[in-house]
Amino acid sequence: MKKTNPNIEDLKGTINNLPEKPGCYQYLDDNGRIIYVGKAKNLKRRVSSYFNKEHSDIKTTLLVTKICQIKYIVVETDQDALLLENSLIKKHKPRYNILLKDDKTYPSVCITKEPFPRVFKTRIRKNDGSAYYGPYSHVATLNMMLELIGNLYNIRSCSLRLTQENVDNGKYKECLDWHIKKCNAPCIGKQSREEYNLQIEQIREILNGNIKQVEKNILERIEEHSTKLEFEKAQVYKEKLDSIIAFKEKSQVVSVGIENTDVFSIESDGDIYFINYLHVSNGFINQAYTTEFKKKMDESDTELLTIGIVELRNRYKSKANEIIVPFKLDYQIEGVKITIPERGDKLKLLKLSILNVKQYKIDREKRMDKLNPEQKQTRVLKELQNSLGLKKIPVRIECFDNSHINGESAVAACIVWEKGKPKKDEYRLFKLDPNNGGDDYASMAEVITRRYTRLKEESGCMPDLILVDGGKGQMSIACKIIEELKLEIPIAGLVKNSQHSTRGLLFGNERSQVGIKPGSELFKMLERMQDEVHRFAINFHRKSRSKKQVESQLDKINGIGNKTAEKLLKKFKSTKRIKEASLEEIAEEIGMAKAKIIKENLN
Repeated sequence: MKKTNPNIEDLKGTINNLPEKPGCYQYLDDNGRIIYVGKAKNLKRRVSSYFNKEHSDIKTTLLVTKICQIKYIVVETDQDALLLENSLIKKHKPRYNILLKDDKTYPSVCITKEPFPRVFKTRIRKNDGSAYYGPYSHVATLNMMLELIGNLYNIRSCSLRLTQENVDNGKYKECLDWHIKKCNAPCIGKQSREEYNLQIEQIREILNGNIKQVEKNILERIEEHSTKLEFEKAQVYKEKLDSIIAFKEKSQVVSVGIENTDVFSIESDGDIYFINYLHVSNGFINQAYTTEFKKKMDESDTELLTIGIVELRNRYKSKANEIIVPFKLDYQIEGVKITIPERGDKLKLLKLSILNVKQYKIDREKRMDKLNPEQKQTRVLKELQNSLGLKKIPVRIECFDNSHINGESAVAACIVWEKGKPKKDEYRLFKLDPNNGGDDYASMAEVITRRYTRLKEESGCMPDLILVDGGKGQMSIACKIIEELKLEIPIAGLVKNSQHSTRGLLFGNERSQVGIKPGSELFKMLERMQDEVHRFAINFHRKSRSKKQVESQLDKINGIGNKTAEKLLKKFKSTKRIKEASLEEIAEEIGMAKAKIIKENLN
């Protein structure tokens, strides 16, 4: 064993004597605190693996150096080890173990423990004997369920202390709900406790996903009243049946043949993992929840999903006899079938779970972006770093574009993007050598040389990435110049499609295209940069071209200098207006002698 731990000699005896049986092991630090709890099919083999090999994960390496004592508990089966691990983690909250987040923010349905129970939505679970159903991460589903219950049953909405003694003593008076037929007024004895609680039992059936039984009971009532020619009463139950049918149409996602099934899926975002859990009964999803946790060690997706399954099934007391998962697990539960579906309704359920966990991840990112906009920019730049394989995050990016018409008035623009935002005070414009004409390669070579020669001489701030608006040729020229200047700055090329819209990036020695998902935050940022540098270059080119046109007409007039020309342009704004002005108007600005010269030459 490699001595990665100063206490390794003291630990050898414990490790060598560990049994080769299933169980849980606990690592303690020098203060006797439990810092990690793990499970194993073979305790000796698993614990030994921490000390007899190097670990690529820094956290695992650090954990091993802090172990001063090892404790273990032997159990009979792998399943027992997993359940024991889960309870020990919740009890001791070890530093190096993942902990699933609580579900306090998600609402549940509560049925209170009272003589006349109440049914309502809540985010607080009290240990008072009340029954809780949920939580529901999709609040619309919960509201739809409560709407169905409201249509089927007349349950009290008040919070009165409704005991049989208080009812018998006439302590209460009926409320508005009685008059609008939303409640049968058990508070004044209009409905017996037995009748009331019969409704509550049927509500429990609905919340447990057993809509089929409730529907059967209502059909029996319709038939019973119809036989007795009590058509008004039959109509009341017919309306209740319609409510159930409408609810089923909205909420049924698979065949009613799928009963008592759990569905799990997992998604990651760096060290943050998300697990979605759906419980299905009679084809209805009557429980849906997504939890998140931070990965602390080098656990695989299989291990993380297994931990999530055990925790969530325990938390919500699931007795489902089938579990649907996206990949094979090294885990078995007695009497429970674990399925990886390939087709049919079960695959449809798995895809729904995956859709939910991905949506949760997107929603979480949006919430985090609102709370911390800088984090969003860092995430986008991190994505750019990963896409190009850069050594560091490109915090500062400089982007170049050239502009000319038939080689005339050639200019270039450089924009600076820092921390994902434009830094306009550092934008730069360049008038290019007119001898280069319309040679885009020569123009790119000139502007890159001028920009980074000056930054190098002045010890200016160098970018983490250079973007050139052009194809492989311009990108190659930029790379050559940067290499000649002995600078190490990665260069990528922004390319456009036939509609002149942003298409993607060119990068690497082969100048190959890097795939950037259209519509993603990174794609939008690159699109904004390409549009911005193009706008900046075009505006400067237009001004230069306009100024040159003006200068070419006034500069050819003998006896008229730059100051006179500037004075006239400031007054009349253009040579066209100077031509249209009268001799006297021009003379007011520069005198009659010069006015006559200008008027003769322009006309």
